[in-house]
Amino acid sequence: MRLLIDTQLLLWAANDTLPKDAVHYFADINNKLFFSSASILEVVIKRGLNRPDFIINPNDFYCGLVNNEYNELTITSHHALLVSHLPPHHKDPFDRILIAQAMAENLTLLTSDKILSGYSQAVLVTHNVP
Repeated sequence: MRLLIDTQLLLWAANDTLPKDAVHYFADINNKLFFSSASILEVVIKRGLNRPDFIINPNDFYCGLVNNEYNELTITSHHALLVSHLPPHHKDPFDRILIAQAMAENLTLLTSDKILSGYSQAVLVTHNVP
């Protein structure tokens, strides 16, 4: 399975606090794991706002993803334009671009945010939180 991992799950993975029902997606060698450049931007911005859930160093976060062989998905104009066609189920612009990227690139978005399941069948929601 080709999985685009949302920012929260990436942060939990970096801290070894993944929800139990998400661990097997990360461990399955048949899955190809992707992260979005939007997730890096989200960490940079929210860390700059001193959000306690975004204390990780963005450079370390990025290097950890690359060193663990996650595949980077950059944001394209096509992805950005696709956001304008999404229904307003979710207001967070970072989540909206992740949905657009998953749809455009034929990926499944792995998330813990139940609201995102309203966008597409290509969203897989974990139900446990750490």
